[in-house]
Amino acid sequence: MTAPIRVLVVEDEPLTAEAHAAYVARLDGFTVVGTVGTGREMLATVAAERPDLVLLDLNLPDAHGLQLVRALRSAGSAVDVIAVTAAHDVRAVRNAIALGVVQYLVKPFSFRSFADRMTSYREFRRGFEDRRALTQADIDQRLRTLRPVAPTDHEKGIAPETLGLVRDALLERPDGGSASEVAEATGLSRVTARRYLEHLAAAGQVGKDVRHRGQGRPEYEYRWLR
Repeated sequence: MTAPIRVLVVEDEPLTAEAHAAYVARLDGFTVVGTVGTGREMLATVAAERPDLVLLDLNLPDAHGLQLVRALRSAGSAVDVIAVTAAHDVRAVRNAIALGVVQYLVKPFSFRSFADRMTSYREFRRGFEDRRALTQADIDQRLRTLRPVAPTDHEKGIAPETLGLVRDALLERPDGGSASEVAEATGLSRVTARRYLEHLAAAGQVGKDVRHRGQGRPEYEYRWLR
């Protein structure tokens, strides 16, 4: 069984910190190792607890979050960071990306948006387990998992909430699942489940193979690409 991803919540507003910790607790594969409200506490806790992931507010009372990320990298820490902040100006976002922040969440946000980013991060991280080397295709796939699939102008009718349901149902089936099985797990119609699975396949996040079972008609089996 894969160990849960250990998360440190860094947020100076106590109620917000509590809410973010509660969000993490609702997700499979994650556990909260602590919540802190200052940059000094964050650096000390990262050194002591060695979390896998930091949910970092960029505007803390004693330091800017990106200064703290620089301090972590200078100290040799490779802990992953997701920025959770109200700051969304171009400079802040570009600097965060340059420092290797793996996701960027702008406050306020819904649990669904939070879960989408965390699920993408979880799959990104799992993609490196038990591997000594990666092909170019592996690397491309790992990077794609950090970016939740969004509908384009040519894919109207793809709702992010429904897409999340279908993705989560498929992630719970490591051996793959058919449109009928995903429909049963999500409560969607088979036609709707198949349309969303085809969307994920077209986006390169899902593989599709023909499944032959018994004497019935063959059906497509969809599998999340890790």
